[in-house]
Amino acid sequence: MDFRTDFKPITVQPQMIEGRSFEMITEELGEHHFTEEQYPIVQRIIHASADFELGRSVLFHPDAVRAGVAAIRSGKQVVADVQMVQVGTNKPRLQKFGSDVHVYISDEDVMEEAKRLDTTRAIISMRKAIQHAEGGIFAIGNAPTALLELIRLIKEGEAKPGLVIGMPVGFVSAAESKEELAKLDIPFITNIGRKGGSTVTVAALNAISILADQV
Repeated sequence: MDFRTDFKPITVQPQMIEGRSFEMITEELGEHHFTEEQYPIVQRIIHASADFELGRSVLFHPDAVRAGVAAIRSGKQVVADVQMVQVGTNKPRLQKFGSDVHVYISDEDVMEEAKRLDTTRAIISMRKAIQHAEGGIFAIGNAPTALLELIRLIKEGEAKPGLVIGMPVGFVSAAESKEELAKLDIPFITNIGRKGGSTVTVAALNAISILADQV
């Protein structure tokens, strides 16, 4: 069997690939309603997902980008709901400002408490996280229950994040959790519908850190 192909990539240079990808995204997206500061985040979300519908569905609180940049520059901590977000995040850019990414879902005390209360580890991890990340960025891309619990804690005045990036993917409570986030008068980045996930959450977080790193 012959697996040879006549196709040749446009380029194999990483920066050129990314640059051409961004050009194609801008060309194909066309007119949009995003502001100049919001568009780089949307562009990276589309780049990570190749999903223009998802990109167009992104919602921003008016202060989201400014708040996220300020949180990183002031060394506030980042909390992720799962390790996938932690692994994908550009940690050196955060560490430059004294920040880092923390995940509590697999901590022994979190697992024990979740078992005792017969609830999800994601919920308990948010209860633990708010004790260590006041004013920080919460990046939730996998667990709607984590986002809903964080929203509850915010409403009750127990959690005071600097920015919430809430883009969990799924069928059970995913869209609804994002609808609830969009009702809050706090800085947030979210999207409409079931789509989302760790990859696009990482893309949004990394885009914010790039902006924070720019002089």
